Amino acid sequence: MTIQMLDHVNINTRDLDACISFYSDILGFENGPRPDFGFPGAWMYCGDQAVIHIMAMPDAPAGNTGPLDHVAFKCSGFDAMKSRLNDSGLKFRSNEVPDFNIKQLFVHDPDGVKIELNFVGE
Repeated sequence: MTIQMLDHVNINTRDLDACISFYSDILGFENGPRPDFGFPGAWMYCGDQAVIHIMAMPDAPAGNTGPLDHVAFKCSGFDAMKSRLNDSGLKFRSNEVPDFNIKQLFVHDPDGVKIELNFVGE
C-alpha cells in the first residue's frame, strides 16, 4: 500500500448553516452532492473533489482540534481573498514567506478550525 494524497478533512460543527456559509461564501468552496448518511451534513467541493466533509453535531466542542493545528489550501487571488475577508469582518492574519515567494492568510472557521491559505508567486 502507498499513500497517494490527502482525500478530505472532516469537521464536526455545532452550526451547519454557518459552517457551510463560511466555506462557500468566504472561501469559495461549492456545497455539492453528499450521500444520505442519516444525519445532517455537507460536502464542500474544490472542483470535482469533496475536500471538506461537514457533520452537524450540536454538542461538538468549538475550537478543540487537539494536536491538529490547521488545514492549508493552495490558492490564487490573494488580493481578492484579502478583500473578501476584510469585507466579511472576520479576523485574519497575513504573512509572507519571501524565500519561497508565498503570501499566506490565516482565518478560523465558525468552529475554530484554523485555515491557512497559500498564494504562490502573487
